[in-house]
Amino acid sequence: MDTMVCLMGGGASRLYSAVTLSGSSRSSLPLPPSHLDSQSADTNLDPDFCKRGSTVCPHDPAELLQQCKDALRESPPRFHRKFINLFVEDSTPSSPIRMMQWNVLAQALGEGLDSFVQCPLEALSWSHRKYLIIEEILTYRPHILCLQEVDHYYDTLQPVLAGLGYSSNFCPKPWSPCLDVEGNNGPDGCALFFDQSRFELVDSISIRLCAMRIPTNQVAVMTMLRCRITEKCVCVAVTHLKARAGWDWLRSAQGSDLLRHLQNLVQKHPGAPTGDPSSDIPLLICGDFNAIPNEEVYQRFVTSPLSLDSAYKKLSKDGLTEPEYTTWKIRPTGECCTTLDYIWYSQELLRVDTVLDMPTEEQIGPNRLPSFSYPSDHLSLVCDFSFKEKE
Repeated sequence: MDTMVCLMGGGASRLYSAVTLSGSSRSSLPLPPSHLDSQSADTNLDPDFCKRGSTVCPHDPAELLQQCKDALRESPPRFHRKFINLFVEDSTPSSPIRMMQWNVLAQALGEGLDSFVQCPLEALSWSHRKYLIIEEILTYRPHILCLQEVDHYYDTLQPVLAGLGYSSNFCPKPWSPCLDVEGNNGPDGCALFFDQSRFELVDSISIRLCAMRIPTNQVAVMTMLRCRITEKCVCVAVTHLKARAGWDWLRSAQGSDLLRHLQNLVQKHPGAPTGDPSSDIPLLICGDFNAIPNEEVYQRFVTSPLSLDSAYKKLSKDGLTEPEYTTWKIRPTGECCTTLDYIWYSQELLRVDTVLDMPTEEQIGPNRLPSFSYPSDHLSLVCDFSFKEKE
């Protein structure tokens, strides 16, 4: 695939161009390549994790986790979060699939455009944050990992996680705001990782989301995986919808476009009856939707014929309410404490076995996120799923 060359400009002009771009209306317009043969990816690997001249950083997970802990020895302790077990039957879940969703905060945005006024600059440095990010992932060891705002994919996350047995796909935004920040590490985007010992790749597609058939600046990665234990397939997607107030209509259109693409992907594979929106292949859709639960895009997912539900509602007493927050930050405009991140799943085909609880306000602290204890303004979501048996 050819690399798209984008002229840099102000954020507003780039967004206008993305929404009003003339030409083809297909979302399969050229994207920056998800798998580069880039020479820089081979030569600029993070020296703290990777040996010089290596393209993969092989690690023992326990040793790498200890390396992170040693590097963070002078920092406050990480949040202690526990898994809530929802499986009440006598037998334990067989071979659950652990899923992790996380907006990790693009480095260029954290140090530049996002203006976390209560967070010390030292806590925002990549030399500190990278250890917290790797530690968080290693602590929970997901089989499938969905990340947004990734701008250190080629030099850090991909080689480190490849050394732990993960395969991955990365799709940068066509006009990433990171490129407006001096000294940036390239565009941010969405990345999907999966444990190769648990899954084999069947298919993977990177798309540019559309609104009213017009390509936008937001992307998604969709991957079809086959479980090596059950031989069953699961279709996974990661996305990051348009941010900011006043763009509800755009997020709703992007969500509809993503659902349409997912339905098409599922239907082209065995086990999916042509034209039937409910197939034998379950969906797992992760993302920072930049939308609170009463927004239209959320309702589109709730009412979709794909029979989706939000896993983190399981934390509430009634099973119907999202957490109070998945992001909590302080910017010059004020404090923002809200729910924007979700793990959607096919409720007729998958069962939620466990959900990682949220840290308390006391744990997060008065200066909120990010901090020396936590590298992002968004909290990670982690769930264990099992395939439901056919009745």
